Amino acid sequence: MTTDADEVSGVASAGGGTPPQPSGQCSSIIVPLVGYRCGQDESRSLRCRLMTTPPYQPGYPAGVSDKSKVIAGVLQILLGGFGVGRFYMGDTKTGVIQLVVTLVTCGLGSIWGLIDGILILVNGGVDGQGRPLRD
Repeated sequence: MTTDADEVSGVASAGGGTPPQPSGQCSSIIVPLVGYRCGQDESRSLRCRLMTTPPYQPGYPAGVSDKSKVIAGVLQILLGGFGVGRFYMGDTKTGVIQLVVTLVTCGLGSIWGLIDGILILVNGGVDGQGRPLRD
């Protein structure tokens, strides 16, 4: 049996449904709905899973970046004057500096990107969070 207050708030308490809990206190929350939608239960509410970011990268060892050393190195060799390899790695500061140096020196600064790309391929590097690039 629903009351006027339940209908105004949009949450029906049919079947003794529980009110929504704040994030982090339960495995799912109840989102009130007006019409029928996919995933709707008897109380005319849609159960949604909480959206969270996992503390690990699935498929990669802990502490290793999800960025590839080979891709970063090849991008840096081919488009290093524009800092593309550094942007890929998440190092935007160095990428912007490489771009500015290349523009100010009328293209001669792209030698820095070429050398940087070779060093990334040989020695590896770290991503924007300081994790080593994967092989």
